[in-house]
Amino acid sequence: MDFSFSEETGLLGLFAAAFVAATLLPLSSEVVLLGFLKFHPNAAVNAIALATLGNTLGGMTSYAIGRLVPQPRKLGQLDRVRRFGAPILALAWLPVVGDALCVAAGWLRLNWVAVTIFQALGRLARYAAVVWLAAPALGVA
Repeated sequence: MDFSFSEETGLLGLFAAAFVAATLLPLSSEVVLLGFLKFHPNAAVNAIALATLGNTLGGMTSYAIGRLVPQPRKLGQLDRVRRFGAPILALAWLPVVGDALCVAAGWLRLNWVAVTIFQALGRLARYAAVVWLAAPALGVA
């Protein structure tokens, strides 16, 4: 069975996987990123950039949902976001907790530019670390 795919197709799939992984659907975009790099090790910069963009846009989708859906009475992440503000969104990449942080930021109507920046920085750092750790095994330059 041949699983080869073009770099463009792979990047599109990576973007989509990263977007979906940042919503409430359970998906590991890191696995997709590493799988892509196994076939296209010289495209690490583009892969990290598109994964970060897709994951950030997915997080902003959760933020938008938080702005549109009525706020519940109690949510643990709501207090954290209220206490730390937009910088806590640098942890939006964390499984389960990150989704709640994004939605809570929407409920609290935090500045969307600051939320986007902090999310993107945290997600970029995570993807860069994953690639850096796996680079020797994948032959990433």
